[in-house]
Amino acid sequence: MRVLERYLLRTFLVTFALTLSVFTFVMCLGAVVKAIDLLARGVSGWFILKVFFYNIPFLLTFSVPMSVLTAVLLMFGRLSSDNEINAMKASGLSLWQIATPVILASVFLSLFCLVVNGSLAPASHWAQRRVLVELGVTDPLSLLEEGRFTRDIPGFLIYVGKKEHNHATDVHIYELGPQGVKHSIRAKSGKFVVDHEHRKMLVTLYDARDEQPDPNNPNNLTQMKGGTGSVAELPIDLKDVMQRGTVKKKAPDMTYGEVLEAIRDVRQAYPGVKEEDLAVIRMKLVVDANQRLALALSCFAFTLLGIPLGMKSHRKETSIGFGISILLVFFFYFFIIIADSLVGHPQLRPDLIIWIPILACELIGFVLLKRMA
Repeated sequence: MRVLERYLLRTFLVTFALTLSVFTFVMCLGAVVKAIDLLARGVSGWFILKVFFYNIPFLLTFSVPMSVLTAVLLMFGRLSSDNEINAMKASGLSLWQIATPVILASVFLSLFCLVVNGSLAPASHWAQRRVLVELGVTDPLSLLEEGRFTRDIPGFLIYVGKKEHNHATDVHIYELGPQGVKHSIRAKSGKFVVDHEHRKMLVTLYDARDEQPDPNNPNNLTQMKGGTGSVAELPIDLKDVMQRGTVKKKAPDMTYGEVLEAIRDVRQAYPGVKEEDLAVIRMKLVVDANQRLALALSCFAFTLLGIPLGMKSHRKETSIGFGISILLVFFFYFFIIIADSLVGHPQLRPDLIIWIPILACELIGFVLLKRMA
């Protein structure tokens, strides 16, 4: 029995290592393009290697679950087509006993992903951003992320719903002062033009509403007053942003502990934001935390589902395993995309939507395994 367990575990780990190499290599192509661009700018090879390797832990958060699923499908598809599983059953082993080494391996891989997603990936992502800022190659417009409040520009808190090149929709800009919000502007759309020579950014806002706080009670954001104008222009000084070495943490740069701390006290993490926006910010952080957990636990869920699906395929062709894995991964990430799109509606609980494919994979996989046992 021990010899058989070692055989199954070795087969799984070898297949997993090969698929992980393939998926990670494919996902690294984007980093290779970035490295070529840096090389064309005259950046030294040492800095390029740092940028490249800092990107790998972040890629592992996606490539490890995909590799686990593909490895399980390929392994059990081959064992089934070669009648090795039937031979094991004829020797008195149940399907659960055959699957146990692989299931235990998936549990350890889930624990590994918890460490990567909660600590290594955010730290490497932040280190990569610091290196790029140090090199002076970061475009100020790249600081504006869709659906997130940006605090990288000193004195401002900026939110854009959608961004395409230098145009954005659903723009919220808060200008901060020592006493809190000096004034805020909301607009249906806006245009961001960066003057690199003078280190400034001119923001032109359309269908804008400029709001000023009550001078008698500047900290009460519910009493802000203002009027609506067709066009508003706002110059923003970027000297501190474009100065080398200046970088602040965003949500992807936070460790799991830092995300939980920000969730507990959103007001401290995002000072000056209006009360109605705090719920949206908190939900963004909650969704991010649940995504990290779901991605890690998907290794176990994919294994439970991949074992019976691999046995049902009865094919040796690797294309079958890759095809099934791509469909399942698409199904999984489709719910993540839905959750991200609904963070603006906290009442819909998009953080729970992320767990639908995980629970579905575990339930379906358990039922199929029980029927085939």
